[in-house]
Formats: sequence, C-alpha cells, structure tokens
Amino acid sequence: MSFHATHLTALQTAPLQQHPAFGAALSYLGRPALRIFLSEPEREVQVMRRRFGPLNVGLISRADISGTDRTRLSNGTGCRLLLVNAETPGPHPGIRVRSAGHVAELTLERSAAEWKSRMAQKWRNRLNKSLRAGLRVIHGALPADPDHWLLRLDQQQQRAKRYRNYPAVFTAAFAAANMGQARIFEAREKGEPVAAMLFLCHGNVATYHIGWNGAAGRRSSAHHLLLWRAMLALARRGVTRLDLGQVDTETQPGLARFKLGAGAQCRSLGGTWATWL
Repeated sequence: MSFHATHLTALQTAPLQQHPAFGAALSYLGRPALRIFLSEPEREVQVMRRRFGPLNVGLISRADISGTDRTRLSNGTGCRLLLVNAETPGPHPGIRVRSAGHVAELTLERSAAEWKSRMAQKWRNRLNKSLRAGLRVIHGALPADPDHWLLRLDQQQQRAKRYRNYPAVFTAAFAAANMGQARIFEAREKGEPVAAMLFLCHGNVATYHIGWNGAAGRRSSAHHLLLWRAMLALARRGVTRLDLGQVDTETQPGLARFKLGAGAQCRSLGGTWATWL
C-alpha cells in the first residue's frame, strides 16, 4: 500500500489532536498547526507552536515520535524545545515530565445489543430509568457561535469546578471549519434543556468534548440517555469509536465510573516528554 493510502487510512482513526479537522479549527483562529512528515515508519504528525520569550516550543499531542525524528522536527518547526504527549506507553526520546494518563474508548463496531451487554448493571439500570423519564432528545450540528448557551454553561462550569477545557472560541471555530462535525445532543423536559453532550467528529472517530447536566437532568439520569442516543446516532454516521477522554479515578471518580460503566475500555497513554531539538 502506498504512503498516501496508508496515511488516509490512519487519519480515519487518528486522535482528535492529530486530525486535520483539529488543524482546520486552529487555522480558522489564525494559529495554524504544522503537519510534519516523518519516516520509519512513514507518517505525519501535527505540531502546535508557541513562543515563550526567546524560545520556540512545539507541542505534539496524542502521537509518538522516535529519536531519529528530531532532525526533521527541528528543521520543519524551527523549535528548540518539543513537548510530546505520547499516545502509547514505552520509552520515548527526552525526559518524562508527566506520568501517563488513561483514556476511555468505546467501540461502536458491534450491535446495540452487544453494547448493552458490556455495560455495568448499575449503568443499564440508570439508562432504563432515563428511558422512562419522558425526556425528549434532539441532536444536530452545533452553531458556530462562541456565545451558544452550552458553551457559556461550560465556561461557568470550568470556573466553578476549577478545571480547564478548550475555550469556547476554539469549539466555535471547530464547528465553523468542519461543517456539521460538531454534534450536540440535548435532553429536554417541557421544552427546556436539562442536559447536553457535545461530540467532535473526525474521520471514523468522535471525541466527547463537553457535557452539562442540570438538577433535573441529574435526577432523571439524562446523561446516560444522551450517551446512549449519541452512540446510536454517531454509529449511523459511520463513527466506529468514541473517545470519551481521560479517566482519573482519584480526582473524578464519578466521571470515571460513568465512562467505564458505559462499556468503555481504559487504555494507558504514554506520558509527556520534553526533548531538545
């Protein structure tokens, strides 16, 4: 198989940060990433660049590099320091500056009956509860508006719970640069939204991006219903894997149980490595 064909196949299952859709959103914001060709094996990586004083720093997220790639990366990026959030465990060039996290992945290549069979019993019980709650689920493309109600609520959540996610302008840019690929699922009660989930589609993969759950949504287990309906709808669009994001059983045990209880598999990433070019 030629490099071109192999590369196109690999892109279909690439993580969000290594897919051209992610790069298109950055270009829309006027901060384009670089795509650098590497060898052994032949592949491309997407590099984001930042300048800190006199130092150009490159960031490669959710990809692996080898020691032989340094010259190409140095020449192609103009960076002196490279930070790599490695995709797989194992030795990587440079010094490890952060331990490996874990990601939850949910395959959609089987039947809906098989999806349910992989769920934890408590998760299935809550899904059945939400199915009986009378909620109305609607889904569609997210408007390319950084002031969209879900993005505003997400910013409020980040401040209240003291965590950081992508800013609203990035999410709106992704929606604008990748028409129809930012998919929002809403659970409504009496016409008002009580919970929502947002997924970013890239190739054959969809990545969980934002979730919001109001008091009424929590009472009716609306997020169980939304994830279930998203699995069905995204599979019909050709998505074969859901990336539910990182799993942290220490700081977010409830969220970890939700992801793994849905039948997702936990996979180790490779940690963050710093290397001088």
